[in-house]
Amino acid sequence: MLTRKLAGKGAVQIEGPKWCGKTTTARQVAKSVLNLGDDTELKRSKQLLEISPKTLLNGETPRLIDEWQTIPGLWDTIRCEVDRRGEVGQFIITGSTVLPQATETIHSGTGRYGHIHMRTMSLWESGESSGAVSLKSLFDGETFEPIENRLSLEQVAYLLCRGGWPQAVTVDENIALDQSYDYVDDVINKDIQRIGGVRRNAERASRLLRSYARNISQQVPYGTLKADMLANDEKTLDEDTVADYINTLKMLYVIEDLTAWNPNLRSKAAVRTMDTRHFVDPSIGTAVLGLGPKDLMNDPDTFGLLFEDMAVRDLRVYTDALLGKVYHYRDSDGLECDAVIHLRDGSYGLIEIKLGGVTHIEKGVKTLKSLANKIDTTKMKSPSFLMVLTAQGDYAYHRNDGICVVPIGCLKP
Repeated sequence: MLTRKLAGKGAVQIEGPKWCGKTTTARQVAKSVLNLGDDTELKRSKQLLEISPKTLLNGETPRLIDEWQTIPGLWDTIRCEVDRRGEVGQFIITGSTVLPQATETIHSGTGRYGHIHMRTMSLWESGESSGAVSLKSLFDGETFEPIENRLSLEQVAYLLCRGGWPQAVTVDENIALDQSYDYVDDVINKDIQRIGGVRRNAERASRLLRSYARNISQQVPYGTLKADMLANDEKTLDEDTVADYINTLKMLYVIEDLTAWNPNLRSKAAVRTMDTRHFVDPSIGTAVLGLGPKDLMNDPDTFGLLFEDMAVRDLRVYTDALLGKVYHYRDSDGLECDAVIHLRDGSYGLIEIKLGGVTHIEKGVKTLKSLANKIDTTKMKSPSFLMVLTAQGDYAYHRNDGICVVPIGCLKP
């Protein structure tokens, strides 16, 4: 994706949560580096920005500017230099917060900057998924013979708690489980204070994250989150304050809600547009709730909701590679679909996410068929595929009715 973006834009921004591998990925392509995460380099660069800003951009291209957001003025400096050079593939910028506020820049960067939203590692990227079933092949209309799944439910529980943090993937299991706890501690006690110059309460941030975890993969209003945050809070709390904390966590790429899909329907059902609550990585949810793999195995309901969070992460990673987006669906008739993958060409696939087992799979199949029958195929394409994505199962296979059942340990882009 980075190579593709560099071929079409003068500069490319890689955005996403800290520790997800943005800098490591960029260094594989960059020919020179300005590391603003280093205090000495940052101090020197701030001085140079006032005296000779273009000096910071001198170096073999693509030139990586790491933690660029520490000097927001670089955004315009890079944009101007891209215009002056008139060439693609000049700069890569990485950072763990969103774009600067409009008041901090002169120009939005439209046409000069490409953007990549990087997330934690999917199971295919970390090597746990066999990748035997390709989403792209399903969009191309291909089928597959039954394929053995190598991940047990116990292993999925561990991988959910471990998360896709690159550092966690390469260390022993007990140490790996610490990574998400350390991440959450840093977000609550340090990172949330850095956004917008606002002093926020760490305990409130912690309660909001716990509320998100308890309501993960569900459509809950701010009022529900507010009620959870008010517990043991001596001060009043309005929804604007709740919104500020949520927006700050979004700016830090900690939470990433799933928006609604709006197809053309035969029925008169109204599509519900409230977002589904999700973390950027499922291990954030287990960390804030203090859960481990054994806890998930003993609580199938919580496991199911957190597994959906994990599955959405992987689907987002895979769908980005296919130049598409992931949505959810819910209508006024009460029909819900956990994930809809929609590509640029209008192709789409419908996915229900279940832990597994015959009863849950059949429930997912019923939902998929109901939604497929509601779609007005005279105004839009028929779905490319219907899938029940599971945590467990001996095989990935196509049912006689054409619906595929795929364990997450078999999936890739």
